[in-house]
Amino acid sequence: MELEILSTAAQIAVALAGFAGVVVVFRRESVHEWSPIDKFRLRLLLSNSVFPLAYSVFAMLLLAMKPPPESIWRWCSGLAAICQIQFAITSIKRTHALSAADFKHVSKIVFYPLFALASAVLLLQFYNLAVLNWFWPFFAGIFVHLLGAMVQFFRLVLVLPANGKR
Repeated sequence: MELEILSTAAQIAVALAGFAGVVVVFRRESVHEWSPIDKFRLRLLLSNSVFPLAYSVFAMLLLAMKPPPESIWRWCSGLAAICQIQFAITSIKRTHALSAADFKHVSKIVFYPLFALASAVLLLQFYNLAVLNWFWPFFAGIFVHLLGAMVQFFRLVLVLPANGKR
């Protein structure tokens, strides 16, 4: 069952990354001409697509071992925790690098709850690594990344770019 869930998550992640390409193609200006906030949203979309894909493929690799490692979900949560910490640090630095004018375009009603959810899932990864060794806490990390990617995709498609041009 876990293999099917991971396969589906990987397919969703690839689709979301592909949608990012569609967004880039249909914008008038090239990515290099986008506002800093729109570039930030694109990075979030791509990162939130690539990480679930990487987590899923790593877990599928471990599941392919015969027999699978006894601590498979600990290993997966360890990888997810390392990547999520790096992602959080990078995202926070990029958020702080935005000007006050650009930061006003950040939807606080979306940004802060997603950040809080991601923080809780990071703690869950550590708990799974240390105690549980269960699939669902690891999958929660994949879920949060995919949720973040979907939110950024909708924002890139439905919200008028910061420069006001479509």
